[in-house]
Amino acid sequence: MSRRAVAALLGTVTLVAACGTSPESSSTAEPTPSSTVAETGPQEFTVVATGDILIHPPLTEQAAEDAAEAGRGGADEFDYAPLFEGVRPLVSEADLALCHLEVPLAEDGGPYSGYPQFIAPPELAQGLVDTGYDSCSTASNHTLDHGVDGVVSTLAALDEVGLDHTGSARSEQEAGTPLVLDVNGVSVGHVSYTYGFNGFELPADKPWLSNPLDADAIVAEAEAAKDAGAEVVIASLHWGQEYVHEPTLEQQQLAERLLAEDSIDLIVGHHAHVVQPIEKIGDKWVAYGLGNSVARHAEPRGVTEEGAAARFTFVRDGDGWTVGRAEYVPTLVELDSPIRLVDLTAVESTDRRAEAMARTDEIVLSRGAAEDGLTRPGS
Repeated sequence: MSRRAVAALLGTVTLVAACGTSPESSSTAEPTPSSTVAETGPQEFTVVATGDILIHPPLTEQAAEDAAEAGRGGADEFDYAPLFEGVRPLVSEADLALCHLEVPLAEDGGPYSGYPQFIAPPELAQGLVDTGYDSCSTASNHTLDHGVDGVVSTLAALDEVGLDHTGSARSEQEAGTPLVLDVNGVSVGHVSYTYGFNGFELPADKPWLSNPLDADAIVAEAEAAKDAGAEVVIASLHWGQEYVHEPTLEQQQLAERLLAEDSIDLIVGHHAHVVQPIEKIGDKWVAYGLGNSVARHAEPRGVTEEGAAARFTFVRDGDGWTVGRAEYVPTLVELDSPIRLVDLTAVESTDRRAEAMARTDEIVLSRGAAEDGLTRPGS
């Protein structure tokens, strides 16, 4: 049984147990089921979310070279784990690690392609698991690059390695089943939506194939996740304007709208391919854009190689949860051979790394997040 089904089942059992409490038992000194959980269950958990995973052909060539270096030099052998090795400690140490898989994954043997219609080798999924990711959002402007077949092959590749996913679906039933993850005994929902599909249209007979950005739909799925037992719901949103650090007015308005809902606890954003600010709205957080996790654009801009991982520690607050600690970790894709992603807080500084760190600090904190408690390790 998948973690999605297990968490949903546990949520149903909890709801039934709560509804079955008699008036007599609730008036005694004995703790209620919910207060017992609050007192004896997990008291905190950490979430790490990272930026766009955008597999340009040079990254696939690097994965082939890394496979050959490891003695697996066949024509269709790829090893993406070395590309991500620099962030593996950061990702794997989180209780819940979320990636944003922007590109479809092909069947074994390809073919593979880059811009404008991406599709990457399925071995990428194993590389993500080896790095420590637990779940990936899959709703992006490239989700429909290869139509229904691309959606199916992507989710099959993720299923093959046990990587959970949300944002696209192979059936109406799958689309209607919210993803609820068991995170060390805490049920966490994850939803994923995108602003568009690069000019492609959702098939008229399969409108559930992926999730277009819509406030009411996001709230409805978040509420369904809560109804299925989720104690916390995280929304991954593919939005904003490419290569622009400042969040658009639409991003800001949507963040305010969604975070006002009881059903949504955190927003993590993608798509701009550059880092955008992190901001606290009320008592909740939005990371407008985490930049690229990995990418190798044909014309690197410097800022397109810079990213940030957002790390949030949720702590139990009565019968609910709130973010007790918010952090960001600057990252950098170093394009020298071999191409590698590095955690800038965990490596020796160079001029390029210092430049990336300083720029990321400035952008991430530009909307007053430091005053609200956002920190960077080592700062």
